[in-house]
Amino acid sequence: MRKAIEKEQRQEAILSSLAKLDYLTRSQLQVLHNLGSPRNTSRVMKALEPFVAKFLDGEAVYYLTKEGRERTGARKVRKRTIQARHYIMRNDIYIAYGCPPTWKNEVKLEVKGVVSVVADALFVHEGRYHIVEVDHQQKMSVNKAKIGKYRKMLELGVFKTPPVFVWMTTTEYKMKQLLELCDGMDVRVFLASQFH
Repeated sequence: MRKAIEKEQRQEAILSSLAKLDYLTRSQLQVLHNLGSPRNTSRVMKALEPFVAKFLDGEAVYYLTKEGRERTGARKVRKRTIQARHYIMRNDIYIAYGCPPTWKNEVKLEVKGVVSVVADALFVHEGRYHIVEVDHQQKMSVNKAKIGKYRKMLELGVFKTPPVFVWMTTTEYKMKQLLELCDGMDVRVFLASQFH
């Protein structure tokens, strides 16, 4: 009886993670839910099949089906897409920072009529806002424009304490460019390859 209850709780927790984080890889699920071996993780996910779908992108990537969304109350429809990599990179940051309870995805920050920007994620860590930006296949001009908006917010004193900007990108070259563009800002830039 206790095993059945534990299994049910674990399944609910996994579905809830997928509702919050959109797409999760097998290895991310393994870490988030202490599922042990890759084989055991695959077995656990197989049991959730009516509620989750998967596709391969280096490893299995899971997302909620219509039934899974209904069960969790999730509204966003997710499908197999090249964009999933963006979410997976963002989730690597979520896991690396210890799954902050304050984590929110797609947060609009604005000063009415002056500046507006949508952060990929925002969370509070050690009493400071951390703004997460993922550069999967973005043009550097888009990143530059976004950084310009954040600089404007810093100049306007929008934040009591300047936030930490956390970027994840795909190449050493882009990492160097982001560090240069964010000169003078409190920034951490990670490479996606550092997480796998």
